[in-house]
Amino acid sequence: MRSAVITGVALLGAVVAVGLGHMHPFGDPHAEAGAEPAKLAGMLLHDAGLPEASRAVLVAKCADCHSDETAWPAYARVAPGSWLIERDVIEGRKHMNLSHWSELTPEAQQTLESKIAHEAKSGAMPPLQYLAIHWSARLSDADVKSLVALGRSSGGGEASLGGEGDPAHGKLVFEKRCTGCHAMDANRDAPKLTGAYGRKAGSVPGFTYSHALKNSSILWDEATLNRWLIDTESVVKDNNMDFSLPKADERRDIIAYLKQSGGQ
Repeated sequence: MRSAVITGVALLGAVVAVGLGHMHPFGDPHAEAGAEPAKLAGMLLHDAGLPEASRAVLVAKCADCHSDETAWPAYARVAPGSWLIERDVIEGRKHMNLSHWSELTPEAQQTLESKIAHEAKSGAMPPLQYLAIHWSARLSDADVKSLVALGRSSGGGEASLGGEGDPAHGKLVFEKRCTGCHAMDANRDAPKLTGAYGRKAGSVPGFTYSHALKNSSILWDEATLNRWLIDTESVVKDNNMDFSLPKADERRDIIAYLKQSGGQ
């Protein structure tokens, strides 16, 4: 009798959990998904102009949380775990939705490419709590290399700055291209930048730098910042930042903005 009661309670609990799984306290991310997620995922970013190796990693390792083509496992229908999974997907899509990549401006795409590269290289993504259940989403060294290439996909650019910079325009470029990781007055995914001009690299208190950058002895001035904004890896190998600003006028103006914003 006792065994039957325990079994009955367990079955009732399972039914309730599945029933509650149809509730969506954080919103219903299923409503946004395509009708055939697996098929649509194969088309994801196909016309985005990204390197094919990078695109393949984004689709295979990132699309479940960062696109409308989420593949939902069976356990994602059972509450309360389903609620947490749905919340993560909703938040993931807010930060980056690969299904709407083509709707972004070129500047917004470049900003996301740089952030993807930075978070892949630093190990910030995928988060540990996600990997605990989805081990297959772990990024291999080859995956990281492919995503890091995104941060340099528009690299190159003229080495010369030429002329005086416009700090007002530099602020606009900074807000479009840099605020995904940087703020002027607070450490975020990257260190605060007020006072960056004239400062020794790797010296902002309270921020954890890569060993390579912290020990680089670089002083940020027009020449070093210009080279850094063209290709960070060419300045300091194995640093945690991957970014490229190929247009010389944008580099010149951002440097003028940094110089004006507390630099000495």
